[in-house]
Amino acid sequence: MILFFASFLFLAQVAAPPSPAQNVTPSKPTVEPSPDPASVHFLADTDTGLLLVAIKPAAVADYEQVLRTLQEALAKDTDATRSSAAKGWRVYKAAEADAKGNTLYIHMMRPAVTGFDYRPSLLLDELIKELAPDLLTKYQDAFAMPPSKLNLTEFANMSTAPLPAAKKPGGQ
Repeated sequence: MILFFASFLFLAQVAAPPSPAQNVTPSKPTVEPSPDPASVHFLADTDTGLLLVAIKPAAVADYEQVLRTLQEALAKDTDATRSSAAKGWRVYKAAEADAKGNTLYIHMMRPAVTGFDYRPSLLLDELIKELAPDLLTKYQDAFAMPPSKLNLTEFANMSTAPLPAAKKPGGQ
């Protein structure tokens, strides 16, 4: 009976909303998500944006052609926002395939530019007036599944000693 009562008290304390006297940190502002589910925007408080893309084995050449075309267009672009986004954008090709044999590409945006849509198809439409007619169709057909997007904030730099833990109000 005592164990049940102690468990009940613990759960009541955990589930209770914070009282006004408690120090509650407000959440950081974020960019409103785009209504377009295919958009590739990253949150305002993100250190690094990561996009994991699985490409069908037969479509690797098509996907890589789109990335090279985009890379060439971004290298010539004079728009400050796109240039800033391109500066921190790296694409890696994994040596290993996923469990279904798809080729994996990791797009790392460090830092991620707030409010910028990193979608290659959208950028190609903006940057290239005479785009090969089937290039974007082949690009869209290359995906084995929708890309996975991650908003990353650095938790620890393992090459340095950790910072002292912040003391909680009340000396705890």
